[in-house]
Amino acid sequence: MTRVVLVTGGARGIGRAIAEDFSRDHAVALTWNTTQPSGILDEILKIQVDLTGAGSADMVVQAVLERFGRIDVMVNNAGLIRPSAKDSVDAAALHQMLDVNLLAPGALLAAALPHLGPGAAIVNISSMNAVLPPRDASIYGASKAALNLWTRAMAKELGPRQIRVNAVAPGAINIPESPRPDDLTDLIVKDTALGRIGRPDDIARAVRFLASDAAGFITGEVLTVSGGYRL
Repeated sequence: MTRVVLVTGGARGIGRAIAEDFSRDHAVALTWNTTQPSGILDEILKIQVDLTGAGSADMVVQAVLERFGRIDVMVNNAGLIRPSAKDSVDAAALHQMLDVNLLAPGALLAAALPHLGPGAAIVNISSMNAVLPPRDASIYGASKAALNLWTRAMAKELGPRQIRVNAVAPGAINIPESPRPDDLTDLIVKDTALGRIGRPDDIARAVRFLASDAAGFITGEVLTVSGGYRL
C-alpha cells in the first residue's frame, strides 16, 4: 500500500537517505531549513521551514495535506547539536537545540494528529548519545534522552488509536556531506563489532521497517542501529 510519508530535515545525510528510500514506493514530503535540497526527485514535496517558528507545524501539515490528501507516516529526523561545556552556557543556542530536537516533534504531532488514522506510524530519530553521554555536548544527549521518553509516552497514549510510535538511535554514521576525519573513523571502527562505520542507508532501512506493517505489533521501542558499537 502506498503511504504518505513526512520526513523532517530531509535535505541531507540521514534524513535524505530516509526520504529517498521511502520515495521508491511511497509519496514523500520533506522539510528543510538552511540546506537547500538538490538532486532530489521532483516527486518529493520539499517544504522550507524553521520548525521552531510559530505556526510552522501547522504550515507543514497543511502543505502535505494539500499535496497528498493525508499523512500516514511521520519521521522526526530534524536535529541540532550544540556544545554545552561545563564552564559556560549559551542559553539561546541550547534553547534552539531543545526546540528542534524535542519540542518540534511534539508540535508536529499535535498538528498532524487530527489527520492520523489507525495504522499510522511515527518514527523519531534519537541517538546513542541518549545513553552514552557525549563529551562537551551533554544537553544534546539529554535532549535525545527526553525524546526517547516522549516516544514511549506517546506510544502509550496513542496505542488505543492504533497509532504506533517508535525511535531509531543511530550510532556513528558517516554523513557524505561532512565525513569524519580518518583517525576518528578508525577509532570508532575498532570499537564496533561489525568493523565498519554506519551509513545513512543503514538508518533508512531501520526506519522503513518500523514504519511498515511488518512492525505492526511494535510500539514504544528505541531501536539502536550502531553495528554493535561499544558492546
